[in-house]
Amino acid sequence: MDNKVQSYFENLGAKDKKLQYEAYTNILALTNEEVGWVYEVWDELKEWLTDSDPHKRSRAAQFLANLAISDEEKRILKDFPALWKVTRDEKFVTARHALQAIWRLGLAGFEQNKMVLTHFIDRFHTCENEKNYTLIRFDIMQGLKNLYEEVEDEEIKKEAMKLIEREEDDKYKKKYMNVWK
Repeated sequence: MDNKVQSYFENLGAKDKKLQYEAYTNILALTNEEVGWVYEVWDELKEWLTDSDPHKRSRAAQFLANLAISDEEKRILKDFPALWKVTRDEKFVTARHALQAIWRLGLAGFEQNKMVLTHFIDRFHTCENEKNYTLIRFDIMQGLKNLYEEVEDEEIKKEAMKLIEREEDDKYKKKYMNVWK
């Protein structure tokens, strides 16, 4: 990892919120593409998933989701349960940021794609007892749409349409369908 990238990770802990945010956005931008330093930060990010700081948990989930495309060892398959757990974080904003990023795992390969699809479908079916479940469902729909647009797998779209059809409230059915227009 070069000094610039290392400074971004260091700046995530800076007192200056602007510097933190700049570091965060730079890391996200870098990890939209494959990077060679994935395993230099992997274990630390995995630890952050259970940190007492919700910002660290959120960032770790987002960074690991983005880094999955660089994960040639497929560590994400083993580490996924810890990442998925953040989608149920006590802080809803942290949970939501994690859920909104999870779709990116599906870009890493067939196994990762199926894992994301399976978990999204299951969560859509089982989240009705969760607070803000309509937002959770919306984020799942948006994640499915994002993944579909990247990999162009019609199976993803079919599954999304089945989920929308399952929705009993016409207001939300329409809202979820709008994601696909």
